[in-house]
Amino acid sequence: MIRMEEEEEKKKGSIKLSPELLELLMKFQEVELEDVDIEVGDLEIWLQPTAAVAAPPKVAAPPPKVKPTAILEEDFIPPIEEYPGRILEVKLGATKSEGGSRGKTVTIGGATSPAFCMFENPPPHPPVVTLDVFDMAVQLPKAIRTHVQEVMEDTAAWAKLAVDKFGAEMVTVHLVSTDPLIKDTSPADASKTIENVLQAVDVPIIVGGCGDPKKDVAVFKKVSEVAQGERVVLSSLTLDMAEAGILDDLAKAVKENGHIALAFTALELNRARELNRRLYEFLPKDRILMDLTTAALGYGLEYSFTIHERARMAGLMGDPELQHPALSGTTNSWAAREAWLNMGPQWEPRDLRGPLWETVTALVLLLAGVDLFMMMHPSAVRTMKEVVKQLMSAGKARPEKIADWVTVRI
Repeated sequence: MIRMEEEEEKKKGSIKLSPELLELLMKFQEVELEDVDIEVGDLEIWLQPTAAVAAPPKVAAPPPKVKPTAILEEDFIPPIEEYPGRILEVKLGATKSEGGSRGKTVTIGGATSPAFCMFENPPPHPPVVTLDVFDMAVQLPKAIRTHVQEVMEDTAAWAKLAVDKFGAEMVTVHLVSTDPLIKDTSPADASKTIENVLQAVDVPIIVGGCGDPKKDVAVFKKVSEVAQGERVVLSSLTLDMAEAGILDDLAKAVKENGHIALAFTALELNRARELNRRLYEFLPKDRILMDLTTAALGYGLEYSFTIHERARMAGLMGDPELQHPALSGTTNSWAAREAWLNMGPQWEPRDLRGPLWETVTALVLLLAGVDLFMMMHPSAVRTMKEVVKQLMSAGKARPEKIADWVTVRI
């Protein structure tokens, strides 16, 4: 029931509801009144604003399907980057006019862009492969042994075979017999082996030690004297030598006799920087290479790739301690048992498995920016060199042939 207020309130147009009615409204939110007369003057009705509901848009009918008659042409502009740093160039080997006896030299490094970014700055020098030989007969997988069986007792003949038959641009001579736990060959005898190799081939060489820091220092010092002026690479100088207090004397010998130092560290860029800083006290920067350690396919290759890629990008971005060309001991691939072990028919042919293992390891690190590869199997070396050749000539490709690759008969 509605009870109207005083006349003055009526004039104001207000309506006062009884407490009972308000209570019902609060409880039920809606009250229906019957037999009620309401007398009002001017009536105003206030509506709570609500969101407008738009009419659904009209959906246009899809266009009729038409079979394409041509490929959409669009210009591609490669994203060109400029890098503030540059990888140092290092020349390996020395000709007669340079104080050595090599018939040719090899220069690596000089990159100003990541590996094979041909649309930015092609590498000025292609990556190089060096073949491994040893100063004694060692146990080798059959896939390799069949190629070198007749020369394994003669290091100089082995090196000559690598150059003449397998097209080696460089040769790495591993003086494993100098190991105190193997033959403990003297530094004088080891240096005689290097003399014989230098006379047998005219390509630049790398001299590898046995891994014992003290023995390697003694051997390398003697070799550096015998091969004075040849600009050989001594593999390798390490922080273990520094901790033993014998690195400085070796670094001095490397400089005095005009050779290259290979600075070896194990997958740790801060230690690589530390070792390079130690060598800067004695050697010019263009006499230093880096070996950041190669982990083979299936044994940490992805981590090796990351370390080498980080080092290369740091050098390009201006880190002066990582602007050295990098070497990969790709023959570490043969330490993976899957490369040579008899593993059943699903892994055959066994003769191809090892070369493939070495090839894949090399190609992965090639794309990380490695400049020099130690390798062993002739087929792996041949494949690697062919890939490098194709990559270096990428700017000469004919796009019209690439577009029709599906129709090519093989």
